[in-house]
Amino acid sequence: MDPVIIVGAGPVGLTLALALARQEVPSVVLDEGPGKDESRPARTVVLREDTAALVERLAGVPLARDGAHWAGWRSMRRKQVMREVSFGGDDPAPLHIAQHALTGALRAALAAEPLVEVAVDSRLDAVEQERSGVTAHTRGPKGTWWRGSYLVGCDGPRSTVRKLQDIRFPGRTAVERHAVAALRTELPWPDEALLHRMPPWRTSGPSAGEVTARPLPDGVWRLDWLLPPGKDLVTPELLLARIRETLAGWSGGTTPPYELLDTGVHTVHHRLARRWRVGRVFLAGDAAHLLGALGTQGLDEGLRDADNLAWKLALAWHHGPHEALLDSYQAERRGVVAGRLRAADQVLPLLRAGGGLRVYMPGSARGHDALLTDGHLGRGALGAPGAYATSPLAPRHLEEEAPVDTAPGAAVTDVRVTAEDGSFVQLRDRLGRGALLVVLIAPGTGVWARKHWVTAGIMPRLAAAVAALPHPAELLVAESYPGAAAHTVLLVRPDGHLVAALSGVRPADLYAAAEATLGGPAKAEATVGSTSK
Repeated sequence: MDPVIIVGAGPVGLTLALALARQEVPSVVLDEGPGKDESRPARTVVLREDTAALVERLAGVPLARDGAHWAGWRSMRRKQVMREVSFGGDDPAPLHIAQHALTGALRAALAAEPLVEVAVDSRLDAVEQERSGVTAHTRGPKGTWWRGSYLVGCDGPRSTVRKLQDIRFPGRTAVERHAVAALRTELPWPDEALLHRMPPWRTSGPSAGEVTARPLPDGVWRLDWLLPPGKDLVTPELLLARIRETLAGWSGGTTPPYELLDTGVHTVHHRLARRWRVGRVFLAGDAAHLLGALGTQGLDEGLRDADNLAWKLALAWHHGPHEALLDSYQAERRGVVAGRLRAADQVLPLLRAGGGLRVYMPGSARGHDALLTDGHLGRGALGAPGAYATSPLAPRHLEEEAPVDTAPGAAVTDVRVTAEDGSFVQLRDRLGRGALLVVLIAPGTGVWARKHWVTAGIMPRLAAAVAALPHPAELLVAESYPGAAAHTVLLVRPDGHLVAALSGVRPADLYAAAEATLGGPAKAEATVGSTSK
């Protein structure tokens, strides 16, 4: 069968290629560039802990060597500290990393992956699809036709794939603008990220705004200044003045030594593609959505797109068309991103409005700070990863569901489990292999060798039920899981989202839930023109 064609060699496209390779699906990555990313210290991304773990699992290297896990977060308003957060334990820190370092780690992993071909200097200019596959043409030193089973556009905001498929991309332009600088210096809050609203050295007018400081390795910081509405030019003189007054304001009035590494202007747009699938063609990442106001990170959502789509494409590639399963990609991911965009668009006018009664309302400053913190730290409606509670893949009418702290459709908690070979691993390490995961909660098993309990109690019956499922599944055992009683059985998707929690061994419920997760029985349907509208 033909490989999957991935258009775009940014973090989303590279992640998708690796995720497919881990499930034994070949791909071709069409890179319009030379195969190496420009070093831009001011172009960074913030990833939630679970998304960073996804990239580390695929790339096989710890990203912390090139990025920074913040020790804490603080927010200030004028001279007052409004909130402080210390990371660790049950509150893991996000990862802040330069985008070129992230793509470099992914490219290095792809270079050793025989199932992935990266075609540099290959710019897409035509896509044709029919019942059995898709054909793409690239221009460059050698114009080439590429044959694939599916094609995924990960080619950014100006996506050629989206335009060739005539997909609308409505939304709002220039929701926010930020002046950005990357510099090496010492700040009074080492290793802590800071959001400073209405700093006292800027006392009036819309330019009072806010400034954010995010640490990187080796004493480097990224600073972002919210700019007033409009298209005023950000001159080098203006940016240098902002840097000096900000550093002086944080350091007692004297500007500390600093080395300016990079600058830029970051413009935030809010857009959402009408469709994410047209037959055998899909969109992911910035080609499908743009968001980023109030601290939300578009790349984090783009990586979740890749994680969601990879196992569905792999199943269709190996086992034939599963149209309901492929359609669910748009239903799940577009729904989640649309929810975050709605939340940001509702909150943004409240946070950015100047004057009026809101300034005098008791508690309004703290409420605004809480919303901004949620966005920056990946919490709440503005930042938390979405759950697929209303997914078309959600099973219906299960008889013996059990309560756990994870809602159906949400990402599971990473707990230690015993694998089928008797080894202790993290649940997250078993994701992304294409198999469903069945997790039995069995307190006490951790102190016994697997051979003593694998044939005892309910294990033989559960093992038989797992073997009978309509898709390969791995049986794991956990000592505990948040909110789960003993003998609770969890069914988990290959991308780590909970399908169902069952009370005991329920073969019929387990089979029904697994079949629903696959989109129902496989059907050999035509794919050209199949689309969720």
